[in-house]
Amino acid sequence: MPDFDVIVIGAGPAGEVLAGRTAAAGLSTAIVEERLVGGECGFYACMPSKALLHPGEILDEVRRVPGAREAADGQLAVQAVLDNRDSIISGLDDSAQVPWLEDNGISLYRGHGRVAGDKRVLVGDEELLAKVAVVIAIGSQPTLPDVEGLSQARPWTNREATTSKVVPGRLLIVGGGVVGAEMAQAYTSLGAKVTLLARGTQLLAKEEPWAAEQVAARLREQGAEIVAEAEIAKVERAGDAGEVTVQLHDGRSFAGDELLVAVGRHIDSDKLGLDTIGLRPGEHGYLAVDEHLQVPGHDWLWVVGDANGRALLTHMAKHQARVAADRIAGKSDAALWEVADGAGAPRVTFTEPQVAAVGLTEQAARDRGIDVQIVSAGTSANAGGTFWGAKSQGTSQLVIDRRRRIVVGATFTGSEVQDMLQAATFAVVGELTLEQLWHGIAPFPTRSEVWLNLLDATGLGRGCQR
Repeated sequence: MPDFDVIVIGAGPAGEVLAGRTAAAGLSTAIVEERLVGGECGFYACMPSKALLHPGEILDEVRRVPGAREAADGQLAVQAVLDNRDSIISGLDDSAQVPWLEDNGISLYRGHGRVAGDKRVLVGDEELLAKVAVVIAIGSQPTLPDVEGLSQARPWTNREATTSKVVPGRLLIVGGGVVGAEMAQAYTSLGAKVTLLARGTQLLAKEEPWAAEQVAARLREQGAEIVAEAEIAKVERAGDAGEVTVQLHDGRSFAGDELLVAVGRHIDSDKLGLDTIGLRPGEHGYLAVDEHLQVPGHDWLWVVGDANGRALLTHMAKHQARVAADRIAGKSDAALWEVADGAGAPRVTFTEPQVAAVGLTEQAARDRGIDVQIVSAGTSANAGGTFWGAKSQGTSQLVIDRRRRIVVGATFTGSEVQDMLQAATFAVVGELTLEQLWHGIAPFPTRSEVWLNLLDATGLGRGCQR
């Protein structure tokens, strides 16, 4: 029986980061992957979706700039966008990823990995032994709801939407979360007629309502139809590749050439062999862990990334992998910080306008009993906005704990605001006071000066110059 110090099930971003760090620490490490080394993010989610979104974002920005807008004649070159996307995901070929594992001394086992008892992992018919730790890093799967006719209609999930070789003339999207909003944006920019069916009253339910409305307004401007409070009753497709029809419980129906279902994700934990060690997964298949990412009662078993359900974001999965790897290797006693985990995680929706947020929304803060102060400013209402994001819709808002005088949440909307989020993340995670933030000087002329406007709006003024 082959044995290793550490066995990682899943070679997505979390699995790769963890395996790389344990191997670098001198622990013999094996990684098990049944699909693509690099995982969902690299091939079906983060990377291809941004490849589809970015050209439209850039074209919108160019059209706002005098002198450049005159050169931006016509529409996107759709085939060139799709070809670039294919290049970024290497045509769904992971051969370029494998040499990195080999160079770092990590053994790759191709196949489905499952727990086969304490510190044992079964890959096909071969059993492996972990002397120190087994780490589950399998990622999540798109969920298809139990709706009459849905599975027979061969709907798209994020995987088909981000890798499609063609742009359908009419695209129906069920789900108003990040995937639904981003794919509505991408396919609208590529020329599809998009109808987005959202179950709730707003898009991006986890974000500030005003930010969601800005995204919805822009999608409507670009020709998308948004239907709120849409409860799906039945789905039908005519023939093998004919028109697909979605019928709502209220009697309305919508037709398209393809249907994307983006209503959530789950973990295929029933395929992990957890019964061999007496474990039962929780809601959506998630596996409960402590602040060190260990499964209680099984000190050799760790879960990082989507599989623990704490924050289904690639950057959070990679952070968890660093925490777990360093602890497994005995390099630190690191634990997750509550303020930086779960609801506090930084997140970006790459629509036009983008929505970049960290920490608590206003409502979430109030629900926790925090005495809230809200301040806002135009994202581009500063000198930097003269050159980037000019005349674009965008708002920046801070959610402040009035008693503690710290920022507990921040949201930025506008053109290319994703990199404005890091300063807010430091503020929230570091629990910096308003007085400390007031002395963080923003370079001129950049849109970072929005922080001056936001902090002045708190009423600090000259009183904190000390």
